[in-house]
Formats: sequence, structure tokens, C-alpha cells
Amino acid sequence: MAQRLADQACEACTSEDEPLSEEGYAEYLTELDDEVWEVVEEHHLEGTYAFEDFRDALEFTYEVGELAEEEWHHPDLHLQWGEVRVEMWTHKIDGLHKSDFVMAARMDRIHDDYAPE
Repeated sequence: MAQRLADQACEACTSEDEPLSEEGYAEYLTELDDEVWEVVEEHHLEGTYAFEDFRDALEFTYEVGELAEEEWHHPDLHLQWGEVRVEMWTHKIDGLHKSDFVMAARMDRIHDDYAPE
């Protein structure tokens, strides 16, 4: 059985790597929460997480920030009451890399602890 995306290493790319095409990322996208994530213009991931209050949204943002520092892969985070919007792509290649999907899967896992009931 293949290792789940959220359990895989977040591997850095090189400037020689090409951004993933739709064909290249289609399988990764199936492991993400489809109510949260979408690929925009085959360039970046956008996701919006819902929360019951500001405190949970803030705590989630903090945890994602810790993950980003640990993996040295930093998404754009937009925090507001009851919602955190995330934009992510690999700047070095100006497009999507497998590591973007690994990070998104890990964020989904973090959100499991905060999802409104």
C-alpha cells in the first residue's frame, strides 16, 4: 500500500524541476479535502478552512506556521473570524510541486482537530 501523502517527506525542488501539469498533480489532488482545496490556473493551490470561532482559526494558523518553519515551505495565510484561507505554490519553479500537496494534506490533518461539527 502506498504511503499517504500527509505521511510523505516534503522534499525541496531544484530550479531545474518543472511545475506539475494537471496530469502530474491529479493523483495528489485526490488525497486533499475537496471541500477545501482547488488548483487555480494550474499554478497554485487555494484552500479555505472553516472554524467555529477566531481562537480556533488562530490556533490552526499557528500550527500551520510551525509546520511551515519545520519544512521550510511557507504558504500565504489569511486569517479572519471563522476562516483561514491558504494559497500555496513553489516559488522557485513558479508553480506546483509535490511538496505543495504534501503540505496541503498535512494542513487537512491539522484541521481535523478544529473542524466545526
